[in-house]
Amino acid sequence: MVHGFPNGRELAEGDLISVDIGVYKNGYHGDSAYSFALAGTTDDKLQLMKVTKESLYKGIEKAVAGNRIGDVAFAVQDHCEKPNRYGVVRELVGHGLGKKLHEDPQVPNFGKRGSGAKMNEGLVIAIEPMVNLGVKEVWYDKDGWTVRTKDGKVSAHYEHNVCIRKGKADLLSSFEAIEKTEKDNEYLVSSYY
Repeated sequence: MVHGFPNGRELAEGDLISVDIGVYKNGYHGDSAYSFALAGTTDDKLQLMKVTKESLYKGIEKAVAGNRIGDVAFAVQDHCEKPNRYGVVRELVGHGLGKKLHEDPQVPNFGKRGSGAKMNEGLVIAIEPMVNLGVKEVWYDKDGWTVRTKDGKVSAHYEHNVCIRKGKADLLSSFEAIEKTEKDNEYLVSSYY
């Protein structure tokens, strides 16, 4: 699902891979993730990617001053679980960003509207839905780092950084270059198809 170590397995047609990158500049952290599908990927995986990315933007719509973390969490969960029956991961969550990579508040991808910490203007958070094609449960490899889905099905993961503002969040990260490359590269399949 996430945090795998490189090994001898080569990427193959139909694979789905998540790349999660952290950046540290001028004393502050950034964190962004994107899922890629290689040519030959099945429609069910592409649909999972599409819905997961949509859920990210549903969460961002709720990331405004005066709302609560639970509003973001509920928007992600509601989009993925009810109509689509995907498993929204509980063990790993989004987070605050700043001088440390992982700061408070935690930003889960599941929850109840109107619950959790109130978001004030200027707060910077990473919203990162991790959504499974099957069950929501995951397990850790013996390395203590690699996370896999309990049922062995694939997972999609997208992450944006936002600054909380009145009325609309300020998006601090971008998928624009990635999405252009997807459309221009025959080996990658866009989740928009």
